[in-house]
Amino acid sequence: MTEPPTHDGIAAATVYNDISRDLILSFKYGGRIALATMLAKLIAARLPPAEGDDDLPLLVPVPLHRLRLWRRGFNQAALLAKELAKEGRGDLLVDGLVRRKSTPPLAGFGSKLRRSILSGAIAINARRRDAVKDRRVMLVDDVLTSGATSNACVAALKEAGARSVTIACFARVLSEAEPGNHP
Repeated sequence: MTEPPTHDGIAAATVYNDISRDLILSFKYGGRIALATMLAKLIAARLPPAEGDDDLPLLVPVPLHRLRLWRRGFNQAALLAKELAKEGRGDLLVDGLVRRKSTPPLAGFGSKLRRSILSGAIAINARRRDAVKDRRVMLVDDVLTSGATSNACVAALKEAGARSVTIACFARVLSEAEPGNHP
C-alpha cells in the first residue's frame, strides 16, 4: 500500500512455472515464433471483453533495443501484440515505445538493480506521442517478472498522456511474498 502499482491492471495467461518457462524459451530463444499465435490466444482468454470498437485499447509491445532486435531477429512482445490485434483485442502500435539504451538481460538481478539498469532506457517514440495521448493502452510482453521493465514502460506511456495502461503477458512470476503463494 505504500508503493501502489503505476499500471492499471495485469492480465496474465498463466503463472511462470516449468511448463510456461519451456514455452517462453522455445518461443524467444529457440526461434519457434509460430508459438506467438497460441500464446496470444491464451492471453486473450484472460482479457476483459471490449465494449465495441470504440473501446479497443492501443496494443504497445515492450521494446527491444535495436542491437538485441538485430541479434534475435524479432521482438517477441511485438509478435504477441500483433496476434492480439488479429484476435480483435486492440489496435497495434508496434513502435509506440523505444529502448534508448542497450541493457543486459535482467534475469538474475534483484528488483532494485533492475530499476537502476532500466533508468532512462525506455521512452515514448516521439513520432507516436499523439497516438498514445488520451488512449487506453495495453502493454504487451511475454513474461512479467519484477515489474521493472513494465514500470518503465508504463511511466513513459502515462507521461505521454495515456489514459490508462494495463499489462498483458503470457506468464507472470509470482513472488513468494505475495499472499496466496505459500505452500
